[in-house]
Amino acid sequence: MSMPATRITRVTGPLPGPRSKALFERWEKVEAQCTGYQAAVAWDRASGCVITDVDGNVFLDWTSGVLVTNVGHCHPDLVKAIQDASARLLNNYECLNQPRVEAAEKLVSVMPKHLDKCFFLSTGSEVTEAAVRIMKRKSGKFEIVSFYGGFHGRTSAAASVGGLAGPKKGYGPSVPGAIRVPFPYCYRCPFQARRETCGMLCLDYLDDAVRANSTGSLAGVMVEAYLGAAGFIFAPQGWFPRLERWLRGRGLLFALDEVQSSFGRTGKFFAMEWEGLQPDLVCIGKGIGSGYPVSAIGARGDVIGALGKGEMSSTHGGNPVAGAAVCAVIDIMRREKLADNALHMGQIMKARLLEMQQKCRYIGDVRGQGLVLGVELVRDKETKEPAPDLTRKLIDTAAQNGLLIGSVGVFGNVIRVAPPLTITQAEAHESMDIFEKSLSEL
Repeated sequence: MSMPATRITRVTGPLPGPRSKALFERWEKVEAQCTGYQAAVAWDRASGCVITDVDGNVFLDWTSGVLVTNVGHCHPDLVKAIQDASARLLNNYECLNQPRVEAAEKLVSVMPKHLDKCFFLSTGSEVTEAAVRIMKRKSGKFEIVSFYGGFHGRTSAAASVGGLAGPKKGYGPSVPGAIRVPFPYCYRCPFQARRETCGMLCLDYLDDAVRANSTGSLAGVMVEAYLGAAGFIFAPQGWFPRLERWLRGRGLLFALDEVQSSFGRTGKFFAMEWEGLQPDLVCIGKGIGSGYPVSAIGARGDVIGALGKGEMSSTHGGNPVAGAAVCAVIDIMRREKLADNALHMGQIMKARLLEMQQKCRYIGDVRGQGLVLGVELVRDKETKEPAPDLTRKLIDTAAQNGLLIGSVGVFGNVIRVAPPLTITQAEAHESMDIFEKSLSEL
């Protein structure tokens, strides 16, 4: 461990500080407490990768909000674009505005060439719901193949095709037609197979699952580019191309959920670029607005063209402020080469995490690509017993030491390492030093 001479972070007392504590007390009286577990820090302002709370404590950020602020917190060019657009026009529903056209042109220009159309919405759940609708509308069928551990949102169809229990718990019955199959969670293979010799057994299972569950009305496949909420789980190289060959051989539509993985997060503008995937629909969110709420579908024109006039709309979708935000984010991404920075910084940070894994008894697995890295905490490396209690303790300990982290995972035991893509080498190393110190205090 080598703390820099001049540290960025500063925490002057026990958390929560007095002003944060007062805010938490006020909040609990008036708003339902149904959000996830976070450190007891009330954010006040942010810039780049640095967060300041209402008590003046200064932290480095490994959350990007929730993998949202890819161009950094409050990038001045993004802030100015939003301010200028807000002063001119806030919302005009479906009437045309110039920023919407400019945003669509820019988005199409950065997508792979086979995706020549887009449509703007507001949230990730909204865009995944729309993708399911489009697949059904285009195919005239209703069944969607999706994957264990997938998270596509908390709304009805999105939760139904998802493969996590939480978003569906107590909300049944699910929308009919969801056929869920295993995703290659190689650290915890449901088939107890070995990565080196399994031959991607989970793909061989697809035909069995369809034979057993389909009514003969298969519309398409919905899958995340990596499993986000399930624990930053990446498929082995070659798995996605084989999946794409499988679905093309059956005439199925292909929807790739890149709400979390797009806009540079994995080290390329879109994760699909790593293996040359050609989905019919791609779901885009989070980083596209980098803090401003906007999402979009990227699509083959003939697929989204199945929709007629009036068949898709959104109260806030394509509003002029969102359009200005999208344009600013794309310009920043290109100019500052943030996908390249994500790849480079991710390599540095992953190397350090792998070193920690060798020394720390609780780190069972380190995985990921670019600036989306997962650290899976376990009680015992042999049994792989999940350690969600240690995960929560680590969130609090890291915050006290000056680093804000969050957790994901099927078992709630994966630390998410997902800082803004603007992170510098100095910030990366300081945050890693803090993380290592915090691990030692468990």
